[in-house]
Amino acid sequence: MSIAIVGYGRMGQEIESTANEQGVKINAIFDVKNHLTNLSDYDFSTAIEFTNPDSVIENIKLLAENGRNIVTGTTGWYGQIDEVQKIVEHNKIGFIWGSNFSVGVNLFFKIVENASKVFNSFEDFDVMVHEMHHKRKLDSPSGTALKLGYLINENIDRKESIVSDKIDGEIDPKALHISSTRGGEIFGKHSVYFDSVSDEILLSHNAKNRKGFAKGAVLASEWIYNRKGFYEFREVIEDIVQI
Repeated sequence: MSIAIVGYGRMGQEIESTANEQGVKINAIFDVKNHLTNLSDYDFSTAIEFTNPDSVIENIKLLAENGRNIVTGTTGWYGQIDEVQKIVEHNKIGFIWGSNFSVGVNLFFKIVENASKVFNSFEDFDVMVHEMHHKRKLDSPSGTALKLGYLINENIDRKESIVSDKIDGEIDPKALHISSTRGGEIFGKHSVYFDSVSDEILLSHNAKNRKGFAKGAVLASEWIYNRKGFYEFREVIEDIVQI
């Protein structure tokens, strides 16, 4: 198996370092200086793509039309997910996408999903989400926090909507509040609170650096090797964990 890196920013460089550490061969690196063209000149089975929403769809088309499997960690394109799935199926390639490629975060998703199923039967407990990131992060709330919110609302019947804006006054009991803090150099922390009059149970994930995301992307590239189809990264984790 060999890979190409598409996008050579901080994540692309971290993926290169991680792949080298794990003995995964890198046969091409594409960036602003080496555009994603003449793919027949390069021998790789899977491309790991971390670029931006403006270029991701075109990158997927080019790679798919050349029969290359794809792992993409680019976000902001999910409104076109049906179009991308059609591209993948038409070209009969393997494709993995995810809002967060950290193995730890995806294990955290599974833990929160299962915990939500448990708390669904205990109406005394309310639930809320809080996330913290460094002062330079542009979006709020994070995509990871929204994913946590969707998992909670899917499994707790008394929660029907997500509110991420400032709340002045009492919150609708059917709403799940996702709050955010921006400041300092916090790489990323997500916390889920299950709270009652008597008890608080706190589940939390704290990212330390980009290494976890890079390891997940390389893991995904190994998993999709010789596979076809359209997958979310959580399905890779579920296949490994099998619970």
